[in-house]
Formats: sequence, structure tokens, C-alpha cells
Amino acid sequence: MFVRLGNTPLRYAWGARGKLSEYLGATGVVRDPEFGADEVPVQAEVWLGAHHGSPSQILEPARTNGATDLAEWIATEPERALGEYAKGLRRGDGPRLPFLLKVLAAGQPLSLQVHPPLDGAQRGFAAENAIGTPIDAPNRNYRDPFHKPELLIALSETMSALAGFRAFDEVRALVADIAQLADEAGCAEGFAEFAARIEALTSVDELRAIFAWLLTQPRAARDALPAIDAWVERGSETYRCERDNVRRIRIANPDDATVLSVLLMNHVELRRGEALYVRAGILHAYLDGVGIELMAASDNVLRGGLTPKHVDAPELLSVLSCEPMAPPRLEPVVDAQGVLDYRPEEPDFRLQRVRASEGGALDVTVSIPGPAIVLALRGDAQLLAPSGEEITLGLGGAMFVTPDEGELRVRGTDVDLVVATAGLSADAVLPLD
Repeated sequence: MFVRLGNTPLRYAWGARGKLSEYLGATGVVRDPEFGADEVPVQAEVWLGAHHGSPSQILEPARTNGATDLAEWIATEPERALGEYAKGLRRGDGPRLPFLLKVLAAGQPLSLQVHPPLDGAQRGFAAENAIGTPIDAPNRNYRDPFHKPELLIALSETMSALAGFRAFDEVRALVADIAQLADEAGCAEGFAEFAARIEALTSVDELRAIFAWLLTQPRAARDALPAIDAWVERGSETYRCERDNVRRIRIANPDDATVLSVLLMNHVELRRGEALYVRAGILHAYLDGVGIELMAASDNVLRGGLTPKHVDAPELLSVLSCEPMAPPRLEPVVDAQGVLDYRPEEPDFRLQRVRASEGGALDVTVSIPGPAIVLALRGDAQLLAPSGEEITLGLGGAMFVTPDEGELRVRGTDVDLVVATAGLSADAVLPLD
């Protein structure tokens, strides 16, 4: 069974004006009442899923016994909507769509953030409920009891991101470059404390202490900002990417000294179609561009800075991984039909991308072992289900596919679409970790 979906974009301050409508059109999933010839509103994200933060609208409620959004339909007809997933992905979950698909458009840098692991989310959610913090309170960390690992795929020509801590020797070399220029520019004194801490960096514990200092002692860290600004303008070409990213962050957050933490991190430039996989505990921030996000269905974000929103440094530090790592890129597996399969080590989600060469035709069959959401990115895709149902999905069109179909045939010329599903078959219900 096919169920067409739409949603209203969320208008966070970091969003880009009109970008979601530009990439997905104005008649598909993006239902923006403020978009018009004389008005180009900020559009940050559009959600495709059943999370209570912004559940997808059902465009033909007669097909779902009158339910007008995906969360309502799952609550009233869980077995019809989810099949075996009505039992829950993990014991105790209950009927729940385990993944959330988003398209985001970043016009400014997002916050420096970490997502909690499953056990941490469960404890944090219960603790905030126990003290009576409202779910929608601006100072709430945990809006649900679930983890939020995520996959990001660039849709724009490039997409800039920060993800994970870089190797210690790379951090020392970068900061030494800044220190040299600061000395020449006459602003070395304010940079000296930070530079000394980095020069002595040899362990994960020392890195955690430096990062905690940046989060909890902003006044001392702020003394280093003149050196940072001098480096951004006149630093080595070796660090052109890092300098451009720091400049972008400084413009958006001129008084926030946690920008120094960016010097500790991997700077990643994704080209269109390239992907990142961000596990729980990994410090990250997306800086600009348009991309697809697929994640475990959660809205739990622990922020450390670079944002006017609620920041909880102790809670972030409690779940933060400080192990140095390579940029966490994820390469898809390409099957015999040419379908790109992005399958991270998570049971909650998996993404398959069906893409014809420019002007080329395709006819492929995609397995959907549970409930699925399909989003068209280009062309007019003809979708055929084993039940005999058939639909054409144009640019920005989105639909939910019930798990009884089992597979989806895709035909068309010059088409590009993604299919989001859970990462496990429905009979593999997991115990809690």
C-alpha cells in the first residue's frame, strides 16, 4: 500500500531561504504556506517520519481511515502500518517507526553537538520526566528515550561538516601554525594558554580536559579569539578549508569562544553523493549545504556551543567520545542492479538510492523488509508494488510503503530516489543493550 506524504518545513535560524523548495519543488513533500513569489522563507528541515516533533502529514487520509499524520495512523492501526514492526524494534519499544528521514538546508552553521547512546537516552529521559521538565521545554535535553546515530548524504555540490576529533599530531601542527602567526601579529599572549595546552596534548584524557575547559571557561578561552581572527585572514594555505570554516562560524557566532574546539576536529568537505555516518557520542556540526539525513527516530541533541539554544556542557561531556578518528565517511555498497546501499552498523535504519545515469533509463527492484519511506530527488519514477498498486512519483514526491509489499519495482528515465527502511528484518527484534 502506498500513502503519499507531505510536511511543513521547520524554520530554525540556521536554515537557508527557499532551498528545500528549490531542491524538492513546491508540490511534493515540502508544503510551505509561506512560500510564494514575494516571500522566500527560511527552510531548515523537512521531516519524513512519525516522530512527535513533526510527524509527516498524510495527503490522502481516506486511505488511512481518516488519520491525518503518520504518527496518528501508526497509533490507531499499528499492524497495518508497520507489520511485524508493530512489536517494536527492541523489546519494550511498542509500535514505532524506528527511523526518521530528513532533508536539511544549512544557510549557517548548526550547533556543536553530540547525540546520546541508547542507555544514556533512556536514563536522561526518565530523569527529566521525574523532575517534571515538559517535553517541549527549551532547556530539555531528552525529548524521547532513544538514541540518534545518523547518516548524512550531500545533495548540494558540496557540503561542509565537522565530525569527530582529529589525530593529536594534526591538532598540534594546526595550533602551532596559529601560534606562529599570532606571534607575528602581536596577539600571542591571549593565545598562549590554549597553545600550551595543545602542545602538551598526548592522551584522550588530556583532550577531554581541553574540551571541557573550552566549554566551561569561556572567558579565558575568549582571550584567544584575536589570534584566531588573524589566522583566518592571513594563515597558511595548508589550512584553507579549516580557515574558511572558522570564518563562517565566527561570522555566525562572533562572541562564542567554543569556536576554538573546531581546531580539534576533522573538517570534512563532502561532494554531492558522498556520505558521513555519525555514531552516538561523536562531536559534530554541519556548516552549510543541502543534504539527506537518515537517523534513528529521535530528537535528542546535546549541545556544547555555537548556538543560542540550550547548552548543557556536563551532560554532553558525559556521553562524548574523545578518541581521535578519521573523518567518518561511509561508502555505499553497489549491488548487481546498480542500487547504492548505505548500511551503517545500526538496526534502526538503512538507505538505498536508485539513480539512473543522466538521461538514462532504469528498471530495478528494491527489497523493503519492513515499512519504508520513498523520496524522489529527480525525474518521474514509476513505482510498482507486488499488490498491483502503481504510482508515479515526481520531484520531491514522498510516500510511505507498507511492509506487506516486501519489495518495490522502480522504472523511469533520468530518475533519482531514496528508499529508507529499518536496518534489520522485522523478525530480528532486539533485546535492549
